[in-house]
Amino acid sequence: MNAPLAERLRPKTLEEYISQTHLVGEHGTLTKQIAQGLIPSLILWGPPGIGKTTLANIIATESKRPFYTLSAISSGVKDVREVIEKAKNSGGLFTTKNPILFIDEIHRFSKSQQDSLLQAVEKGWVTLIGATTENPSFEVIPALLSRCQVYILKPFEKNDLEALLIRAIENDEEIAKKTIILKETEALLRLSGGDARKLLNIFELVVNSEGADQITITNDSVLEKAQNNTVRYDKTGEQHYDIVSAFIKSIRGSDPNAAVYYLARMVEGGEDVKFIARRLLILASEDIGNANPTALVIANTTFQAVSTIGYPESRIILSQCATYLACSPKSNAAYDAIGKAQQLVKNTGDLSVPLSIRNAPTKLMKEIGYGEDYKYSHNYENNFAAQEFLPEDIKNTKLYDPGNNAREKAQRDFLKLRWKEKYGY
Repeated sequence: MNAPLAERLRPKTLEEYISQTHLVGEHGTLTKQIAQGLIPSLILWGPPGIGKTTLANIIATESKRPFYTLSAISSGVKDVREVIEKAKNSGGLFTTKNPILFIDEIHRFSKSQQDSLLQAVEKGWVTLIGATTENPSFEVIPALLSRCQVYILKPFEKNDLEALLIRAIENDEEIAKKTIILKETEALLRLSGGDARKLLNIFELVVNSEGADQITITNDSVLEKAQNNTVRYDKTGEQHYDIVSAFIKSIRGSDPNAAVYYLARMVEGGEDVKFIARRLLILASEDIGNANPTALVIANTTFQAVSTIGYPESRIILSQCATYLACSPKSNAAYDAIGKAQQLVKNTGDLSVPLSIRNAPTKLMKEIGYGEDYKYSHNYENNFAAQEFLPEDIKNTKLYDPGNNAREKAQRDFLKLRWKEKYGY
C-alpha cells in the first residue's frame, strides 16, 4: 500500500525544501551551521504541517549524523533514557558528529521528561532538536530552554503551497498517472489552513475520488469531495486551529452558547487546558480590554487554576471564564493602540525624547537642559499639567481611541477634560 502523498513528497535535501529561507536559504541562519556540521541543540517552533520534522531529518542527513526520534505523545522517561544511552554508545561522543535526538511535540513532555534530557544536552551526548506548535517559553522548562536555540518557522505563503501542488502533479509517480489541470486553488488552500501535510492529503483525496484519467481541480470539486470527509477534532493538527478559531470568534461575537460548544469540542478532544486558557488570556486583553478590565484578571486566574488542576474539573473553570468573557462588553482599543504605535515607530524611527521629560541623573545633563521645564503632575490641580510628552515630529498624535462602552466613555471624558482639543477626544 502506498504511503500518503505528503510522505511520498517529503523533501530529502535542503534544495528540495520549500520556504523558511530565513533559516535555510542562501543566507539563512542555519545554512552555514548545517554545511559545517556544527549544529546547536535547537527548538523549531511553528504551526503544524510546515516542515519541522522534515527539516530535522534534513539537518541530520546533511550533517551526516545518527538520527534518533521520539514522540512526546508515546514516550516516557524510560524511553528517553534508553535512546540517550544508545546515542552515547554510537561512537560520536564529544565530536561534531554527535547524534541528533529529535523529539516531536516536545511541549507535551512533562517536567520530569524534560529534566531527563538536561544532562545529555549539557554534556553534548546528543544534539536535541525539539518541534513544537506551542510557545516554548511557556512549555519548555527554563533549564532546557536556556541550552537550546529557538528558531521560528513561518507559515507557508500561497506561492509555497501552490508550488507543493505543482511538485505533486509533476513528480509523484501515482499522481502523474493522471492528467491533472489545476484550474483553481483557493478552496484547497483555505481547507488546508496553511498546513502542507493537510493540503496534500486533501489534494490526494480529491484526485483519488475522481474516476477519470483527466481531472480538473476547481473550488467546487474540492469542496464537494473534501467536506464529505471531515475528520474529528485532532489536537495534534487537523482541526485544532479551526476549532480554537471558532471558539475565539464566538467569544468575540458575544455568543456564550457557541463558545461553550467549541470549548466542549476541545475538552472532548483532549486539548491541553493551558493552551485553551492562554487563548482566553489573550482574548481578555485583545477583545475586551478596558471595556471590562476584570476580564483580564479572571482569565489570568483561570490560567493559574487550570495549570494546577487539569482535567476533568478544569472544564468547569474554563466554561465559567469563556461564558464570562462572551457576556462582557467588547473593545479592541488597547490592541489597536499598540498596533498603531508600533507602525508609527517603524515609520518614524528613533525620534528624540523631549528634553523636558528626559532623565537627568548627572550634573552635566541638568546643565544642558535634561528635565528642565518638566511639570510634576502631582503639584497641579487634578494631578494634571498640560505639557508635551511625544517627540516633536509626532506631537498631537492620537493612538489610543477609547471604545463605545461605559468604562471607556468615562476614559474619553477623563482625557477630554484634561487635554481639551489637543488629541481630539
